[in-house]
Amino acid sequence: MSELKQQLYKELAIKNEASVEGIAVNPAIFRDLDLGGAYQEQVHTLFEMDHEQHDDIAFPCGFESPNGLKIPFQWDSKSDYSITLEDGGYFLNKRDKHLFPIDFFKRPDYYRNSTADGTRMSTIAPYNQEGSIISAYSNECALKDKGEDCLFCNANATKDTYAEKEGIFWKNPQQIGETVAAAYREGARHVTLTGGFIPERREVDYYLDVAEAIQNHTGLDDFNGTAVIGAPRDLKVIDKYKEAGFRTLAINIECWDKNYFKTICPGKVSNCGSWEHWIEAIEYAASVFGHGRVRSGIVAGIEPKEKTLEGIEYFASKGVITLTGAWCANPGSALEGHRTPEPAWHFDLAKKAAAIARKAGFSYEQLYDTAPSPTFLVHDIYKIEDGLLPASVTKP
Repeated sequence: MSELKQQLYKELAIKNEASVEGIAVNPAIFRDLDLGGAYQEQVHTLFEMDHEQHDDIAFPCGFESPNGLKIPFQWDSKSDYSITLEDGGYFLNKRDKHLFPIDFFKRPDYYRNSTADGTRMSTIAPYNQEGSIISAYSNECALKDKGEDCLFCNANATKDTYAEKEGIFWKNPQQIGETVAAAYREGARHVTLTGGFIPERREVDYYLDVAEAIQNHTGLDDFNGTAVIGAPRDLKVIDKYKEAGFRTLAINIECWDKNYFKTICPGKVSNCGSWEHWIEAIEYAASVFGHGRVRSGIVAGIEPKEKTLEGIEYFASKGVITLTGAWCANPGSALEGHRTPEPAWHFDLAKKAAAIARKAGFSYEQLYDTAPSPTFLVHDIYKIEDGLLPASVTKP
């Protein structure tokens, strides 16, 4: 292994650990950081990923490692990781020992713009790095009314804490179309459309309207969009998303083990059907969209690792990509106060998931096109191995 690759994997291990454990910081150090100007601020359009709520404090989204890995900022005042400001520069530390200097994410230009009705584009489709944007059409989930929220999810709690303060509300198709076009003019090239549960009939009609609005505003028939949906009762509905112009589809099962799925995601069962129906829907989607153009997410750390790997292997055999983001016991979720597995657990899972993806023949572009953000550990492993990071191009 080259010296550069060894260094990149060291930085990736730090990213993994800092993401799982969070990062402590005295918010006062950001007083002179031009958040909302030169640097990208957090916008809570769907989830609170910090380990503590902070509706009265503005935080940056994240920062880069020396060799270009994107690391999210997730606040945890009890973490061994910290960010400090020294002599005008910011540093990532572990137990007060400097690891490396950091540079926060720059704010995209389209964030300065508003839609025709005066809504800030930053609240319509936040930038998820490396040309990827995400629009959460709804910042609440209808499962709340039935007491059937997924137990790891804090979408409704996030809405209650941040929506009014940050001006985040339901997005209409025209707002999304205008914002996607503005971001694409600036170099973005992938959009994910997601949100909380709404009735299935409304969901498909709304997604078709959004696809048409994006096409009209961008001039692109294929706008490289991912539609994130629940498993429809009528599988033929899936064809409509392909016909509307979405390049990829996501149907997130969240847990592979059927008993965990039933317990952790009660609303997904009552609204969309059994675990078996979800599997059938995901497989059908793969037959419609093609190999490497459907993904399902598993919240890594809720069920045993062997079960998650079993699911990744199964989906890969069907041409379906599985993304395994590390479970964060989000504030406001039913599992708040629980503990995700140790960082080494997550790092091992990511490396094994990447190996499975390679064996299945999934390309980096397919991983990119199906993901809400191209900064999962599996993306980074591909970048390191394929020399896709800037450091790999500029250094021997």
